[in-house]
Order: sequence, then C-alpha cells, then structure tokens
Amino acid sequence: MSALIDIRDVSKTYEMGTETTVRALDGVSLQIEQGDYVAVMGPSGSGKSTLMNLIGCLDTPSTGSYVLNGREVSKMVDDELAQIRNREIGFIFQTFNLLPRADAIQNVELPLVYAGVPRKERHTRAEKALDSVGLGSRKHHRPNEMSGGQRQRVAIARALVNGPSILLADEPTGNLDSGTSRQIMELIDELNEAGATIVVITHEHEIAARLPRQISVLDGRIVSDVVRA
Repeated sequence: MSALIDIRDVSKTYEMGTETTVRALDGVSLQIEQGDYVAVMGPSGSGKSTLMNLIGCLDTPSTGSYVLNGREVSKMVDDELAQIRNREIGFIFQTFNLLPRADAIQNVELPLVYAGVPRKERHTRAEKALDSVGLGSRKHHRPNEMSGGQRQRVAIARALVNGPSILLADEPTGNLDSGTSRQIMELIDELNEAGATIVVITHEHEIAARLPRQISVLDGRIVSDVVRA
C-alpha cells in the first residue's frame, strides 16, 4: 500500500528576472504514512516553506512526482489543486487567518461553504469541531473577543471540519506565549493520537523535539530524517 504522501525526486525552481534561476528544492524524496506525526525543520531560505507549499498543494513541482492519497497532484491545474486542498488538507497558520467580522462558528464553517455542504450540516459539523478543541461555549465570539490561544483553537477546528487526510501546521505556536504554545501542542498531540496525520513546519527545536519524526531541510535538500525510538 502506497504512502499517504509520496514525493519522488522533486525539484522546484523559480525564475528571478531574465538571467537568475533559484533552485528552492533539489531532488527531494519523502514518504509520509497515514497517522505519522512529522516536524519539518530548517533555517530561513532552506526550502522548508517551499516543501510545505508543495505538500499543501499551494504549488506544484518543477520536476518529479507528488502523489497525495493515491492521486498524482504534481501536474494538476489550479482548479484541481483547489479541490484537493479543500478535501484533503487542513491548514493551521501562525497568523490564524480568521475572518475578523465572523464569529467562531462562521470561521469554522468556511471550508464547508467552499465544499458546497448544506447550511444545516455545516452548522452541525462546525459545532462538533469547536467542541473537539474545547471551544463549544465560545462559538459566537469573534476573533477580537478571544485570546491568541483561543483563536488558534478556532483555526484548528476549521482545519479539522472537512475531515482532511492531513493537517499541515505552519509555525502553529509562532504568535503565542510559551504557556499557550504548550497547550496548543498538547492539543495537536491529541489529534495525532486520535489518528490524524500531521506535518508541523517549525524552526523551533523544542517544538520539533516533541514529535516522533524530525526532517531537516537545508539548501533545498533533506539532510536528515530521524525517527525517535
């Protein structure tokens, strides 16, 4: 049985002007199985953000193959990529990316709106997702009425609501204090223990150290891939 994420010899280049080519990824191969809990690390400019964009179907490789949950996505056009993102991937961002004028339940419902889910079902599923992150009692509060940790919990509920194949967390504790960061990572731990496949993009060693698998990226290449015993 193939891996949930199967990346083979992927490179990504960008044309910077007429004479400069930047190779952001250089022959990367990576397999992630269902239920894995993975940290992707690297300094600024290492290629980890480009790798995240490819895993999240926000971009496509220049060369190589990327198969997500049995579907080859490396050659998909924008509309197909948008469908894959909505169905297969739940995004958790450092800056939360919540709609300021919408309350918590409306923010969580947003992926379901794009998916064409009927209103009543949207509401039920969004309530369940908020309950799962401990925010059922805050469903009618707007982002400016919540703490940073609560806003990130809303973002996590939004990522979960479509039942994605993978959760992709980009610096999920980057805007939080240490105590709140610990609480959010404990919640993400629990999601993995419940069966979620999670990839965390981070530059924080203490965050990566708690995950069972750590992948380090440097100069567009994977330089280490360590599974903790």
